[in-house]
Amino acid sequence: MVSSYKTFTLADQLTDEQISFFNQHGFIHFKKFINPETVAAIIDASKEVEQKWIEKDLQKVNGVPIKYGKDLDGSPIVQRFAFINQHHQTLSGLLLDPRLDGLLPLAGDGARLGTEEKDGMVFNHYINGPESKFAKMGWHTDGLRDVFYGTKLNPMLNVGIHLSTLKPENGGLKIIPGTHKQSLYQMLFRKKYFLDHKADPEEVSINPEAGDLTIHDGRLWHRVAESAVRGEESRRRVIYVPIIAGKYAPKNENSPTVFYQRFAGIVK
Repeated sequence: MVSSYKTFTLADQLTDEQISFFNQHGFIHFKKFINPETVAAIIDASKEVEQKWIEKDLQKVNGVPIKYGKDLDGSPIVQRFAFINQHHQTLSGLLLDPRLDGLLPLAGDGARLGTEEKDGMVFNHYINGPESKFAKMGWHTDGLRDVFYGTKLNPMLNVGIHLSTLKPENGGLKIIPGTHKQSLYQMLFRKKYFLDHKADPEEVSINPEAGDLTIHDGRLWHRVAESAVRGEESRRRVIYVPIIAGKYAPKNENSPTVFYQRFAGIVK
């Protein structure tokens, strides 16, 4: 059990200590990966993409549904973007940072950034307001995706680039360390996927500052807790990019919607 944990600084190559920490706990937290100016540029880029998608009434990107909601003033916003890296140079450029390549060995041989696979770069925008459609996400593992794809459970890591500073009352990412080593049965049945939002006695809170980077193994049980505060203070933005291994499986505009994504409405 890790009630509090050590944070690190990311260089072009991981240290033995960092690799050991990740292998044991299934996650790692790096401070100040990007500076405040870069954070602001990324948020501005997301707003440009958002405006285009709203004007086009775009519903899916490469088969992945877009999650729309309402901002505090009632105006429409995109609350979950998929493959946003394919829609703005600032976001695709972020992925050229050589330090990201240094993370690939954590997933083993043949690992790569999934810029064209799974859901690509995902941009989540949470806001706890009266008309929000995306304030929290129940317990789940990302390994379930491979079950639905009918493929082997290959390593999949989620790289989180955090664009908001979170205090404990802001909710945010909760993980259960060590569950990346669980059995397939535990991965499938330990909790009710997306429906269970209850705190777990073994969970650890990830409370990043804007600009921090985290990685968690997709086989870990994790959830996104709802903010205890409402309004502007509850706003939080985070990018996730997968690191994956196994057969290359890019998506395009003709890709079908995966079965489990048809139930995206249960994610509130």
